[in-house]
Amino acid sequence: MFIDSHVHFDRFVKDGTFEEILANAKAAQVYEMMAIGGNAPANELSLKLAGEYPGRIFGCAGFDRDETERELDFQRLREQVANPLCKAVGETGLDYYYTAETAKAQKALFENNLQLAVEFEKPVVVHSRDADEDTAAILADYAKNWKGDPSQLGVLHCFTRDIKFARQVLDLGLMISFSGIVTFANADPLREVVHYVPGDRLLIETDSPYLAPVPMRGKRCEPAFAVHTAKQLAEIRGCSVESVAELTANNARTLFAL
Repeated sequence: MFIDSHVHFDRFVKDGTFEEILANAKAAQVYEMMAIGGNAPANELSLKLAGEYPGRIFGCAGFDRDETERELDFQRLREQVANPLCKAVGETGLDYYYTAETAKAQKALFENNLQLAVEFEKPVVVHSRDADEDTAAILADYAKNWKGDPSQLGVLHCFTRDIKFARQVLDLGLMISFSGIVTFANADPLREVVHYVPGDRLLIETDSPYLAPVPMRGKRCEPAFAVHTAKQLAEIRGCSVESVAELTANNARTLFAL
């Protein structure tokens, strides 16, 4: 059984395909999914789905790096993170690829999310793109302040960087999650990182509806496609798909206290 540790359900709900993609996921043995937040509507939807699909969908709430220009209701976010249906804070983090000019505001927002994670002892789901140094520095402070279970610190989602950054993330105590990007033809350096990550720190995700893996390129990504990422990881690590499924599902249960 697979757990997709990172799904954006917004578009599926909006276009009426939500029940279809749930059925597809079940058929592919992807029975459990993390519904990711990141903005006010996504946070509300995540907890709503977690309440309506107990044991299948789990909630998450936070403010992501692209929310810096909006007026944010942190009191509402605090209430959401306190909700038992919320299993993690996020996604949140830094992205300098598109909006490096908002770096200062992004860092402040990231730190605010991490303060909630520390307060409620819930893991953080981290986005980082072209911001390795700042991400590592901020997460180092977060790790020092963390008082919860060391295995529940958080995850660097959709990892695309090198072994150096992977080592920094792992040394702090976070998990690393791989998406369909690891199946892409030009992803040889990323496949090297898969070898490096210890088995007890490994997660899989789709980041649906984005980043459809090979052989589903050109299609809208959905949770059922997590199987293809798992197959790639199994090939890289020289083990069975079943063992990758069991390993990554157990890690997700540990991290998110499922």
